[in-house]
Amino acid sequence: MKPRLVILLLAMLVAWTHVQSAPFVDALRGPVPITATTEPPRLGNAVNDDNQLKRNYSYQPPIIPHRIDGYQVDKNFNKCLDCHAREKTAFSQAIPVSGKVLDHISTRRYFCKQCHVVQENVPALVGNVFRGDPADAATAPKK
Repeated sequence: MKPRLVILLLAMLVAWTHVQSAPFVDALRGPVPITATTEPPRLGNAVNDDNQLKRNYSYQPPIIPHRIDGYQVDKNFNKCLDCHAREKTAFSQAIPVSGKVLDHISTRRYFCKQCHVVQENVPALVGNVFRGDPADAATAPKK
């Protein structure tokens, strides 16, 4: 019984030293230890051409085709509604907020950036092989 216990403990010790010798590399941090501070990548200019991008699948939230730096979008005010409220879209030519047609949209609807994101010209942080279903994309809303 004791030789088995000794062999088991020795095997665990060898496995532990092997795990400790292999450096952990995180896909987002690279070989930098978790305790060290990394320098974030510099952001370039956001895409600001107002060209609406094609959606990859049905009901995909549209990507924001313009800069939103400094936009106040919180429970007190929603800068998005300055252009995207239905009563202002005739002048702004922006796509109106979808859903039930209301005479006034409350500024308390401040979750725009929960689904809608700004398009950035940056490389992917992690690999992604997702491809939308072409049949699904054909039925996606255009505007």
